[in-house]
Amino acid sequence: MTNSIPYNSNNSGLRCINLVRISHVYYTHRDINKARQFLEDFGFQEVKRVGKDTYYRGTGFEPFVYCAREGDEDEFGGAAFTVESEEDLEYASRTLPGASKITEFTDAPGSGLYVTFRDPADNFPFHLVYGQKCHDDVKTFPPLKFNFGTLACVTNFAKAFEFYTTRFNFKPSDLVYDGNGRDITTFLHLDRDSEKVDHHCFFFFEGSKSHVHHSYFETHNFDTQVLGHDWLRHKGYENCWGVGRHVMGSQIFDYWFDTSRFILEHYVDGDLVDDEHPINRSQASPDNLHVWGPDLPPEFLL
Repeated sequence: MTNSIPYNSNNSGLRCINLVRISHVYYTHRDINKARQFLEDFGFQEVKRVGKDTYYRGTGFEPFVYCAREGDEDEFGGAAFTVESEEDLEYASRTLPGASKITEFTDAPGSGLYVTFRDPADNFPFHLVYGQKCHDDVKTFPPLKFNFGTLACVTNFAKAFEFYTTRFNFKPSDLVYDGNGRDITTFLHLDRDSEKVDHHCFFFFEGSKSHVHHSYFETHNFDTQVLGHDWLRHKGYENCWGVGRHVMGSQIFDYWFDTSRFILEHYVDGDLVDDEHPINRSQASPDNLHVWGPDLPPEFLL
């Protein structure tokens, strides 16, 4: 059963911080050399290496979309979103929980400013950026404006949902509830009024232990995605799930384990939504995860 519900954000007395797009993600790897090889095979282009950080771009306009850091533990370092104005960045620094001061990028491609804060539900690092210089040499493919996102498992869905939908312009495209009628999963898009945006750029569900589930990156077309699938198999990497098509968002997916056992996804052909898109609410079931493709592997939902 699927139905639509109205969207009502809580009035916390704090204004919304306007996000424009997702910018990049950070991952730390113990074996940085193996990670670098996987990331190159996955389709990223190295643009800069400084200290323990290696920066990668895609074929779009972002100065970098992935930063691989060498460290003692394999861990997710958080996702970064571009804010609409420097005023938004200043407001975030003053009002978000545990927020840092506005800091200038010193070594990262594109320069700019950033603020880091911690998710109040599960202490995830989260970054906001402004003023990065984007590439203007996108020649081979047209730029993909909203080209990747992240998924996380949280321990308190209600707390995380309230925070992200009241402090930012995140709006649910889909909500999924359990057998007791309690919402446990959400697919969030950025509310940009009449501008068409991806069905979701941030997705979280409730579980017993908080962790990043996967980050996903858009390919140019289905042919490119399948070629990438065959190439990664040829290189001996472990496929997690795919190729198949999701129900919510309807994108064609292909999930892979990297060399540190993080999951990265290639996807293509997802839905676009705007402010007239109704919020759909449906009950969780194995059948609402994919239309076609391989059976859902048990380890995917861990």
